[in-house]
Amino acid sequence: MKYFHRTTLSPDAVLAQARAFFGVRMAPADEAPRRRAYAGALGRVTITARAEGGHYTFVEVSTDQVGESELDRLAKRFLAEVHKQVEPAHELRGAY
Repeated sequence: MKYFHRTTLSPDAVLAQARAFFGVRMAPADEAPRRRAYAGALGRVTITARAEGGHYTFVEVSTDQVGESELDRLAKRFLAEVHKQVEPAHELRGAY
């Protein structure tokens, strides 16, 4: 599955947040200038962050699982955490 989000955070800040979020749950699998991948018992997740259209960053999170798997819930939770970092008043809801 693939999920995406546009944010005003820098690509480096998004990837640092990905390291903090996924790094404690899964082992690093791949690292590139604008991409990180993590793998574990749940599967493999890849986070890509690239500058887009001025001050925006396009964040894409893809997993090797089908929709609504545990890893997909973590991917959606990560994007919600990225959104909350920009907008602290945002309330995290949902079962992920």
